[in-house]
Amino acid sequence: MRLSIDKSLPDGAKEIRHRVFVEEQGFQEEFDDVDGIAVHLVMYGGQEEPVATCRVFLDRDRQSYVLGRLAVIKEYRGRDLGSVMVKEAEKYVKKAGGTELSLHAQCRAAGFYRRLGYEEFGEVEEEQGCPHIWMRKALV
Repeated sequence: MRLSIDKSLPDGAKEIRHRVFVEEQGFQEEFDDVDGIAVHLVMYGGQEEPVATCRVFLDRDRQSYVLGRLAVIKEYRGRDLGSVMVKEAEKYVKKAGGTELSLHAQCRAAGFYRRLGYEEFGEVEEEQGCPHIWMRKALV
């Protein structure tokens, strides 16, 4: 496995996000302006196949880095790659001087993030018909 960190949206991240969020989950508005300011992490498998991705960016309004668009292709789920990607994002944020990481989790994934030390805050919100909750973790 190889991790890539890019300042622009790489094709591998586009491919994973389209497969997971558009084809599997039915989201229509997957790509946005944040892609232009985010740092994109992509994990590549043995044949340089993109298998997992996420993005992080500094949200000045929240005064926090935000993790988003975490996705693992179906064939690679159950191998702890989601946790690996979150930990790599946390390392990146710490190196960049961040002390907290927030995320807008699909409610069905909140337990996954809880196990990694994230706590919910705020109210449940609908995003494209899917309930989401803000979560955060102090990075020490």
